[in-house]
Amino acid sequence: MLIDYQNVNVYQGEKLILDKVNFKADEGEFIYIIGKVGSGKSSLLKTMYAELDIYDDEADKAEVMGRDMVKLKRKEIPALRREMGIIFQDFQLLHRRTVKKNLEFVLKATQWKYKDRIEERIDKVLEAVGMLDKKNVRPHELSGGEQQRVAIARALLNGPKVIIADEPTGNLDPETATQIVSLLKEISKQGTAVIMSTHNWGMLEQFPGIVYKCKDGQLLEVTNQQVDEEDFE
Repeated sequence: MLIDYQNVNVYQGEKLILDKVNFKADEGEFIYIIGKVGSGKSSLLKTMYAELDIYDDEADKAEVMGRDMVKLKRKEIPALRREMGIIFQDFQLLHRRTVKKNLEFVLKATQWKYKDRIEERIDKVLEAVGMLDKKNVRPHELSGGEQQRVAIARALLNGPKVIIADEPTGNLDPETATQIVSLLKEISKQGTAVIMSTHNWGMLEQFPGIVYKCKDGQLLEVTNQQVDEEDFE
């Protein structure tokens, strides 16, 4: 099991956001986290890559890729994140650097040393997301959908076991959003777990997966239940 939460409490500061969370993710699973704004979706995702700490010593289990997140030390966080791909709604690309330089920066920061291997890896992930021809372009010259594709390529650089995507289609038009979710779905079929928060309820029918809903301080698995647009508003 890549992620295994059993009775985990999620806090923002001293405020309890989600109570006694039970959540699992394994290889190749495509998982949606839905819910209204402020329901705890982003907070839950942040605990998985240690942006938010889990302080709850009473949790039965809080493991991410074999690590106990309650006991995780600050110095251990970079190694955890190197095994993940994290995709943000606002892309978080370096706008003064080309697409190639953005990806090169990540690889060098994660201890890739050989130029030929770096070049080869950059080309491979850009080809996977259909952006190889944009390698020498700066982010501001790209459309929103193209920037998100680059962000996905960046997330793929280190061959992650898990991709965490926080509202990855939130700033995109419907057609581009569909293309992005389709790409993430294909990535999951290759064995990477994809965990995605979303407000785009139409995607659940088009690209089926496991569905969890944040509501009233609880996380509920609703995969086989009817989900309506009001669950996203």
